[in-house]
Amino acid sequence: MGFLIVFLGGGVGAALRHGVNLAFARLLSPAFPLATLFENVTGSLAMGLLAAYFAYLGDASQHWRLFLTTGILGGYTTFSAFSLDAALLYERGELGLAALYIALSVALSIGGLFAGLALVRHFS
Repeated sequence: MGFLIVFLGGGVGAALRHGVNLAFARLLSPAFPLATLFENVTGSLAMGLLAAYFAYLGDASQHWRLFLTTGILGGYTTFSAFSLDAALLYERGELGLAALYIALSVALSIGGLFAGLALVRHFS
């Protein structure tokens, strides 16, 4: 049953990621992978919120935890795409942009996770 729950959540997350990618492509230049950066930061924030909620309030079933974290967020957050985007920037010779992208992705995603943890701690 767990695999089915993760499968369904992963589909929802992947569809969300695709929607964000389309929206960013229509609104902004594709020269810098802002959609992936946005997905990684917001996904990490959501993971922080959920992890803190589960840790402090703990009233979600294992099925809900799987659906939300491994499923939806696993399909939505895109560190595999992050790696590809960083490599493509590097391969295009845009070393400065590649370094900026890597630094922003890591720092803001970890910051997002801590912000989610802090928000739930504060309001619990």
